[in-house]
Amino acid sequence: MPSRRELANAVRLLSLDAIQKAKSGHPGAPMGMADIAEVLWNDYLVHNPSDPAWPNRDRFVLSNGHASMLLYALLHLSGYDLGIEDIKAFRSLHSRTPGHPEHGVTPGVETTTGPLGQGMANAVGMAIAERVLAAQFNREGFPLVDHHTYVFLGDGCMMEGVSHEACSLAGTLGLGKLIAVYDDNGISIDGNIASWFGDDTAKRFEAYGWHVIPEVDGHDSQAVVQALDQAREVQDRPTLICCRTQIAYGSPGLAGSHKAHGAPLGEEEIQAVRTKLGWDHPAFVVPEAIAQGWDARESGAKAQAEWEEMLARYAADYPELAAEFKRRMAGELPPDFAHLAWKAVNELQAKAQVMATRKASKMALEELGPLLPELFGGSADLSGSNQTVWSGSRPVSKEGWEGNYLHYGVREFGMAAIMNGMALHGGLIPYGGTFLVFSDYARNAIRLSALMGIRAIHVLSHDSIGLGEDGPTHQPVEHASSLRLMPNLHVWRPCDTVESAVAWVSALSRQGPSALLFSRQSTKHQDRSPETVQAIAKGGYILFEPDAYPQAIVIATGSEVELAVQAAERLGHQGRAVRVVSMPCAEVFAAQSEEYRESVLPTAVQARLAVEAGSSDWWAAYVGTRGRVLGIDRFGESAPGPDLYAYFGLTAQRVEEELIVLLGQ
Repeated sequence: MPSRRELANAVRLLSLDAIQKAKSGHPGAPMGMADIAEVLWNDYLVHNPSDPAWPNRDRFVLSNGHASMLLYALLHLSGYDLGIEDIKAFRSLHSRTPGHPEHGVTPGVETTTGPLGQGMANAVGMAIAERVLAAQFNREGFPLVDHHTYVFLGDGCMMEGVSHEACSLAGTLGLGKLIAVYDDNGISIDGNIASWFGDDTAKRFEAYGWHVIPEVDGHDSQAVVQALDQAREVQDRPTLICCRTQIAYGSPGLAGSHKAHGAPLGEEEIQAVRTKLGWDHPAFVVPEAIAQGWDARESGAKAQAEWEEMLARYAADYPELAAEFKRRMAGELPPDFAHLAWKAVNELQAKAQVMATRKASKMALEELGPLLPELFGGSADLSGSNQTVWSGSRPVSKEGWEGNYLHYGVREFGMAAIMNGMALHGGLIPYGGTFLVFSDYARNAIRLSALMGIRAIHVLSHDSIGLGEDGPTHQPVEHASSLRLMPNLHVWRPCDTVESAVAWVSALSRQGPSALLFSRQSTKHQDRSPETVQAIAKGGYILFEPDAYPQAIVIATGSEVELAVQAAERLGHQGRAVRVVSMPCAEVFAAQSEEYRESVLPTAVQARLAVEAGSSDWWAAYVGTRGRVLGIDRFGESAPGPDLYAYFGLTAQRVEEELIVLLGQ
């Protein structure tokens, strides 16, 4: 039987060989963390390489994602569908072993990591999801949802602010099945971190409410075993295991040096590592005995089979709960959701109301929430302002997990990254609220949700200068356009109650993230035919059509739509034909057929005006060289919202004047 060190050395050398072949990568962390990983993966991690999606598997997150070859080596050795050719293709075009771990690309990768600290926050989200689902589905004698979340993180993750946000909340919530292993090697890209990172990490996490195990020798397997045993015994708090390691452990010339962080060691040094570690095998070759020592397929299949046998007994006693669990873990909506959701939309259209779209959002939640028990809300300390709490919302806390709402505190970035973890875990559809202007804090987590294509819904209220007196610090100007630049993110800016409801239905129905931008100020309800209501789901549609073929087109979003309609109606009385196109979601509109897009924005009509209380540049593609944009390209002011709209020229009169100029050309 191979020794633990021999098993760990397989990880080290596979990592070195792949990085050397790719001529780029990060060898230091895989070499330094290999001993810890060997203990965790071979003695504790419950998973089935033959079924990476098994619902009750332990989750493993590599937060310091630059150490990706550590994870790829572990996946390959333990039996996932990741062959040696995949390892050899590390960092090459279209390979299944990209430079940083990517969810959906590599079997067994739970989340996309690399931007440091976010993997830690994702793990917190996964641990929250485990607790919530356990409270909802577990019954006496049936621990259907019962697994741990393990996360590896390094000094860089500890420095990033998002880890502070998430770990503070994790301690407050008492997430006892969350175990973080800190690779405390004292090195980052710039060198020894003593000059810029002098935190007493153990005391910091104790202050967060974590159980902390300090000063563990990360190269002593028995010490790691003892630490993990101790961590698993503590059920009321998350645990941080602080492992002292040496970066590039086993390298005679580069161990302990920042030079091993982000560059191949070189053929000569790799050979020196082989000699020092007693690894007398060619590149990419793992001896059969060591390969068998790593293979987790048999034990994983056994663990899953035992769980599935329990699930069958559970289904016999609780058939409805079992069916609900299977549906939710498969990421499927209830079969009648679309019908009931659109019924609610049509009922809202029949109730003409003037209200802020943030209130319309809450109204939509009141209709849609009861249809989706998996809906899990929250807000970064702005629940009342975002209107994210509906009548069925029940907050969770350390004292009770039976609810469906989390108060995140003032932690926008942490909230967005935690939501990603929940969505990745499965069984929940997370939504979280803050002001649109603070989407900047959360932006990188929103970007990762878009990259992964996961269903996380960002409720972003107070969407313009219309929020008023709080002034330019709180008034978003560039934010809507900036978010629209992000691939695979649907950005909805609805104009009234009905568009707000359709935005929610669309966000809940897609496998991917959405940003829902809602107003603080009231907006006018727009009259629509049943066919026009259905057209909202296409992202852009004809809201107001003149009696004659249009001479000009106004494209508007959100609270500016009513200005466009008023102007078009006035010009209609003057014999000028102006069409109003409401475009609540440009990304969805762009995905429609060319025929549909041409029917809404005919090429022949080049007199076009876009109106939005935000940056104008983004709309250039829609208005063309002969069109105009009425927007805001400077920061706002502190004053009541109506005064600001008048000051910045966002009025029906100004829209009318701009159209007259266009029509006169």
